[in-house]
Amino acid sequence: MTDPSFLNSPRRILSLSKERATVSFTDPDDKVSGFPVSEEHGTKPSEVYGFVGSISTIMTTVIYLVWAYTPEPWLRSVGITYYPSRYWALALPSYAMVTIVLAITFYIGLNFMATAPPTSFTTIYDEFSREHSLSQVSKEGDEQPIEPISDIGIHQVNSLMFNSAN
Repeated sequence: MTDPSFLNSPRRILSLSKERATVSFTDPDDKVSGFPVSEEHGTKPSEVYGFVGSISTIMTTVIYLVWAYTPEPWLRSVGITYYPSRYWALALPSYAMVTIVLAITFYIGLNFMATAPPTSFTTIYDEFSREHSLSQVSKEGDEQPIEPISDIGIHQVNSLMFNSAN
């Protein structure tokens, strides 16, 4: 229990026993402990950008809410005399939401226009279709080759789906 490697371990478990353990603090630049110390210290740029982005988003939201919901006499008493019209407090979010809905509708419409109709043969066969080739049955018995990948013909699909024996 008093093993020196146990006392210097970074994963030391504190126990509630009556024995007192001595803890020694080592220099973080000391590489004798066997744990490599990273040469790069400090924050990463992505962390800084995330922090600044979150703080600026919160501040922008607070400023927007104060501008939209605080009565004009209170703003004037604080000393804020110039600010945009309250019309834009409702107009900008409304315009943004209508723009998003129209963009999604336009995108779906373009996809419908680019898709072939269900009666078109291009929905069944195209330049990448592979027809089923009849492979020779091996005469060696159980060893049969794996059939190559191919598309299932529409006549086969129809016969499996609609000509089932009851």
